[in-house]
Amino acid sequence: MYTLRILLLFSVFSMLMAQQPIRPVHTYSIVARDSATGDLGVAVQSHWFQVGNSVTWAEAGVGAVATQSFIEISYGPLALDLMRGGKTAPQALEALLKIDPQREVRQVAMVDARGNVAVYTGKNCIKYAGHEKGASFSVQANLMEKPTVWPAMARAYRESKGDLLERLMTALEAAQAQGGDIRGKQSAAILIVPGVSQGQPWREKKVDLRVDDSPTPLKDLRRLVTIHRAYDHMNKGDAYLATDQVDKALAEYSTAYKIYPQNIEILYWTAATMAGAGQVQKALPLFRQVFKKAPEWRAVTKRLPASGLLPDDPDLLRMILGTDH
Repeated sequence: MYTLRILLLFSVFSMLMAQQPIRPVHTYSIVARDSATGDLGVAVQSHWFQVGNSVTWAEAGVGAVATQSFIEISYGPLALDLMRGGKTAPQALEALLKIDPQREVRQVAMVDARGNVAVYTGKNCIKYAGHEKGASFSVQANLMEKPTVWPAMARAYRESKGDLLERLMTALEAAQAQGGDIRGKQSAAILIVPGVSQGQPWREKKVDLRVDDSPTPLKDLRRLVTIHRAYDHMNKGDAYLATDQVDKALAEYSTAYKIYPQNIEILYWTAATMAGAGQVQKALPLFRQVFKKAPEWRAVTKRLPASGLLPDDPDLLRMILGTDH
């Protein structure tokens, strides 16, 4: 049954190749598997609107794909389908290229959940175009200002420290430092999924960040990476709070605020958690900071007791808000 499905997909894929106009998405990208965690990721930057909507593909426990140059978007979902069915990344790419009559204008890379890597740069991709494979990763680029872009990406990925998110971001920044896309900059994206699926796809995008249209997409993406890290700690704190592990929750909230101190809401929920746990004197200065910068949070505070997020204690509420409120 699965083989029949793949054959049907191949048939549809071939017809699409023949009928659809070629869409130019010239860009630089990276696909990678983190050997420490098994996480799978893909990251991209291009002078093209909403590049993350077409170039980046990934599925937990399956693989990650980048499809670019004169793009055929269906390489993404079909490659994932083949890898989900047991094909390695090289086998999946070979099968798709074999039926693509316009393969020489494609640039495609993929990595599977076991770390196998495959990449192809068609001979008619606009120069400078090329790719470099490494251990469980591939970098690829076309229409670049210099032929040093993808080697710089590979070097940056190999030498960078930190988690997969940081290493993917560093590779993109290294590409831009070499001049990047000769046309300029417009959009960027990072997508990361776990190396093992838990059967809950709605929870299996660890990172899904996109800058769809900006004169400085990598700067904006770097800012989103920082915010993502802060909210990741907030989410962990919420999980601890749900199991009454208040001290651990507060530690996570504190880390989140250190990462992203511009965010008033992080500070507010830290204060609310403290107050709800009886640490009122520690919470009051934080509430005052929030109310000074954003008075509208006073109205939010009045609604919390009815939702069980603060004790139903009028004296406590007056203390938090101040006697005039």
